[in-house]
Amino acid sequence: MGANQAETPVKTVTVKVDGCTVEVPRTTPNWLGKQEPTTVLQACKHAGIEIPHYCYHPKLPVAGNCRMCLVHVGMPGRPGPDGKSPMNEDGSPKIFPMQLPYEPQTPRGVIGCATDIIPGMEIYASSPETRAMREAVLESLLINHPLDCPICDQAGECKLQEYSVDHGLAESRFAEVKVHKPKAVDLGPRITLDAERCVLCTRCIRFTADVASDDALGIVNRGNYSAIATYPGKAFDNNYTLNTVDICPVGALTSDDFRFQMRVWFLKETKSLCTGCGTGCNTVIGSRENRMYRYEPRQNDAVNSCWMCDAGRLDYKWIGRDDRLAKVRGPKGDTAWPSVLKAISNHLTKAGVGSVAIVASARQSNEELYLLNKLAKHFKAPTDSVPRDGEADQLLVARDRNPNITGARLTGITTKRVGSKLAAIAKGIASGKIKTLIVYGEDVTQHGIGVKLLGKLKTLIVSDILPSATTKNANYLLPGCAHAEKRGTFTNVKGRVQKFSKALEPPGDAIAEWEVLHELVHNVAGLDEFDSIEGLFNQMAFEVKAFKGAGLKWDSLGDKGADVKL
Repeated sequence: MGANQAETPVKTVTVKVDGCTVEVPRTTPNWLGKQEPTTVLQACKHAGIEIPHYCYHPKLPVAGNCRMCLVHVGMPGRPGPDGKSPMNEDGSPKIFPMQLPYEPQTPRGVIGCATDIIPGMEIYASSPETRAMREAVLESLLINHPLDCPICDQAGECKLQEYSVDHGLAESRFAEVKVHKPKAVDLGPRITLDAERCVLCTRCIRFTADVASDDALGIVNRGNYSAIATYPGKAFDNNYTLNTVDICPVGALTSDDFRFQMRVWFLKETKSLCTGCGTGCNTVIGSRENRMYRYEPRQNDAVNSCWMCDAGRLDYKWIGRDDRLAKVRGPKGDTAWPSVLKAISNHLTKAGVGSVAIVASARQSNEELYLLNKLAKHFKAPTDSVPRDGEADQLLVARDRNPNITGARLTGITTKRVGSKLAAIAKGIASGKIKTLIVYGEDVTQHGIGVKLLGKLKTLIVSDILPSATTKNANYLLPGCAHAEKRGTFTNVKGRVQKFSKALEPPGDAIAEWEVLHELVHNVAGLDEFDSIEGLFNQMAFEVKAFKGAGLKWDSLGDKGADVKL
């Protein structure tokens, strides 16, 4: 090959893991997504072998301080004076297991998370030498660790528990009095610290400094008395503090919201989405017996990585409020779904073109907004959504506080100037031109269409979850569902279409809005081409330009979603 001809870079490295030859990538994305040399820990993961660890996290800078990932390895010999590497009699490279220089017969381990692989390296991930190192590290960590697993919130999700069973000694040799550290420390408004349980992995410190950009945590004191702490007099209070609870491998950091509420092994986990803003963070709902206990982030590197803001994480308690709308109501009071749907359908069938207007929340699903737009087209009705703006941050929080404003635009419910038609709708009601108003998920009395104006309507049809001045004045009230009580999709501010699943049963008569709208669209406009949320999505994806251009299908969305061109 000529000197000016570029060599093809080697993309893989051959190593041995527990005697098996494997090809692993030469580089692996680091916590910032940049390529760095693959480490021993990552190579073992490629080979299907887990190396236990506490301080390592794929989305955080490497610290290498817990030593739980110590592994015994063997290295190819260095070339001698003749420039040739030592070889075995069979012609294979000679491997030299690493040993302590001052004790030649004692194996020397390397930190798996911080040691790069080299061609020909042998990794003894399950050897007696490696197991002895892990046992020694665990024994050291457990010397002062309290034996309070029965009352620890982390029980069932604790890596110290798991590793003690898989890699620890059968019994403790420690006979002294354990060092006692502060317990139940109010670290911030949402976090409680139990310093005795902490293994000083520093995940929380690195997250706050390097991901949340708030260098709020550090280690104070020395030796066995070292502990996580904030600056004296300053609370740990940014919008991402609860992520430290997720990444804490033990029970040192606990969420005040979930603390002592429920054992994790009783929880049913359901994949969902956060509705706090337009980012659409992927989440997991933890529920039991139709009650939601916690919201946690679900990894999706295209949206929220492993993280979630505190405001979104705690935005769920309204779902279980006692004043939820749970009864179907008509002009004469509480009624049943068949009666109210028949009455609304009869009224809409007789409504004239241009006499109907629709205000649809951008907190409704893509499917529901699509069906509402079907009604709007039938009546040539003006439609709009309500804008919700706030301050964005550098990490996850979007300026748009609606979870589906993009879906509202793509389905035709609103334009780029969200809310610009609300004044025209109010004017139409005042003039008597608009006689029927359909409102989904909004209190329009807070957005220019007051109670006095609503009184001029012939018919006000409202679907919502919580009571408001608008629901109070409705002629027909249709109780709806929270996103955790139905299935569907949202489109986030960057154009990613994502599914959310049903975790809870709705209260009383409430049913998913798309089911009600399907019935109304069928009765009024004569459209009926689906009988499930999957069929509705696929029909919508065929008709909505952006969804069709991306070739979307319900099954192709998977758990991580798919992008559309905005």
